[in-house]
Amino acid sequence: MPNRLALIFPGQGSQYLGMGRDLYQRYPEARALFDEADELLGLEISKLCFEGPAEELHDTINTQPAILAVSLATLQVLRARHYVKEVAFAAGHSLGEYSALVASGHISFADAVQLVRERGRLMKKAGENRPGGMVAVLGLEADVVDEACQQASEETGRIVQVANYNSPAQIVISGEQEGLEKAIESVVGKGARRVVPLAVSIASHCPLMESAAQGLHQAVASVAFQETRVPVVANVTAQPLRSTEEVREELVKQLVSPVQWLDSVHHMLNHGVATFVEIGPKDVLSKLIKRIDPGVERISVGDVAGVETWGT
Repeated sequence: MPNRLALIFPGQGSQYLGMGRDLYQRYPEARALFDEADELLGLEISKLCFEGPAEELHDTINTQPAILAVSLATLQVLRARHYVKEVAFAAGHSLGEYSALVASGHISFADAVQLVRERGRLMKKAGENRPGGMVAVLGLEADVVDEACQQASEETGRIVQVANYNSPAQIVISGEQEGLEKAIESVVGKGARRVVPLAVSIASHCPLMESAAQGLHQAVASVAFQETRVPVVANVTAQPLRSTEEVREELVKQLVSPVQWLDSVHHMLNHGVATFVEIGPKDVLSKLIKRIDPGVERISVGDVAGVETWGT
């Protein structure tokens, strides 16, 4: 069997000040995509990536189109150099799913960058109306964390649930503060190795995002999605999206449902993927995949050094 390739794309948390700047300066393909993003959004998202200020870059309404732009500018560079040819699957973590949909041909970059800007606006508003937080739980099995969240929710009457099944030893939970505190107490008592509160004010992938999901339903209804031969493995089901209607449904459900990243990676591995190429800032997903399957090949490309390393 040939070496089957999967393209994977990071979500929020991967951003950093200066991301994409060397790509913009070196490659005309990257420059063109950043310029297009600036024009479509009516703001200098490129300057925000390159220079900040950091506080604005970390605001979800800006973070989402910024990461999308860096990821897809990198992909444009790789494609122009014919480094990306046959692709078996594409997948992205939360926001990264939009990058995967562009990479696979399901949606245009122009539609995606405006859609994630709206997604960020809706999520920010939902977070202001129904505040919450997110916590990474390390070293505890998923079913134990699930049980702890369910108990905490029942005892406090507050929302708390698993948001991301990232790897066998990393689960992220999301919800209201009182529910989170009770769940933390429970997982520590059950033997969690570490519990790490995330620097976010938005409780993603749980019912606190219901109003954002409703708004996004209207936004995606007006976007033209295309059929494609490259399957995108969905966050919600860990199965390939097979129709434009499934894509629309996925993007709405994704906001209030856990990201099944562990099962998504297993699906791709079980269907012959031997190399995962993470395209975008940092290498968060590559590190998760190393924990899922230490033997599979992982490549991270998000800057000029990454492009040149792959090209040698």
